[in-house]
Amino acid sequence: MRNTTQICTFVASVLLATSSIANADVIKIGVNQPLTGPFAASGNYIVEGAELAAKEINENGGVLGEQIELVIEDNKSNPTEAAAVAEKLIVSDKVPVMMGAWGSSLTLAAMPKLMQYEVPMLVETSSSSKITRQGNPYVFRISPPSWVEAQLFKTYLPQLNIKKVDFLAINNDWGIGTINDFSEALGKEGIEVGLKEMMDQGAQDLSAQLSKIKASDSDTIIVTTAVEQLTLLLKQAASLGITKQIVTTGGSQNPDQLIDQAGSAANGTSHMVFFAPWKPEMTAHPDQAEAFIKAWEDAGYAKAGLTESYRGYDGIKVIAAAIEKAGKADPAAIKDAMWEVEVPALNGMVSFTKDGPEGRESGQYMTNGTLIKIVDGKIEIPKS
Repeated sequence: MRNTTQICTFVASVLLATSSIANADVIKIGVNQPLTGPFAASGNYIVEGAELAAKEINENGGVLGEQIELVIEDNKSNPTEAAAVAEKLIVSDKVPVMMGAWGSSLTLAAMPKLMQYEVPMLVETSSSSKITRQGNPYVFRISPPSWVEAQLFKTYLPQLNIKKVDFLAINNDWGIGTINDFSEALGKEGIEVGLKEMMDQGAQDLSAQLSKIKASDSDTIIVTTAVEQLTLLLKQAASLGITKQIVTTGGSQNPDQLIDQAGSAANGTSHMVFFAPWKPEMTAHPDQAEAFIKAWEDAGYAKAGLTESYRGYDGIKVIAAAIEKAGKADPAAIKDAMWEVEVPALNGMVSFTKDGPEGRESGQYMTNGTLIKIVDGKIEIPKS
């Protein structure tokens, strides 16, 4: 009995020591995403892209000779949860850097925790202009703020022939910021701005807003929301007989998913995206894009996720580059290194410029976008 106890104690000690050694050989990166709730489809795509990047990095020797480990947490599409997740990742999981948090309201809620604990976060999706203009030096964003997207959108105005536009947007920082920035940009181009309708993120019946827009004299509807709600919106617009031009913003529409789930209701709609997997030869780094698409397909993931998942992939690649340049997995060193990175990514060559109050600037990458159109159930990429 004594021998058995001694053997068990010895084995437990060996396992504990092995575990400690294994944990010492990994660099943790926190991932704060909506894996449940209204934004779950997009959040899960982000995580899958991040996991592909981590796998690729680890198979090529890791970072600073160590493997990276993603510590993934669900913010449940809720700002309060996003803040709690950020604190857990920093305090309990001891991550020196994180990526998050998909939606603008989620990211804004998490940002005070970055300041409190002095830990940097790479923002992979959120577009509210407030994110990089609040004076938070721990924020580095690779997605376009809505004002940048509005400027990109202007290059497509000749082919859209918009005279008057109505807006229908999700009632949060993302939607409100998009309406404000697009209204200003389009107004300067002589385009009349009409209705500005809002919808709660969980709303499924959008007939009241759509009926008002149908009765207006606009020729175009600009829509801002996640793919789940957008699918319902397109079906309801079709059932109401709305024939106005529909254009979406934000790059979170997953056009292939719309084709599958909205069917003919998606035909004729246009969508701003920031990675165009349908023509990898047109992307910033074609070889890298083709390799990513192949890895995605080999993993058995849904084709529809490619236009969203690239954000997670690019985000982890940029974070890894910053850790490598920092020379250690230390929050302050990683924050400083972010200003020095130049990373070839699926969306372009990522480097950061300063945005926000002097001395407390956030980092912003000036990304590129493409307007695609769904025609007869297929993706078309018009020339800008």
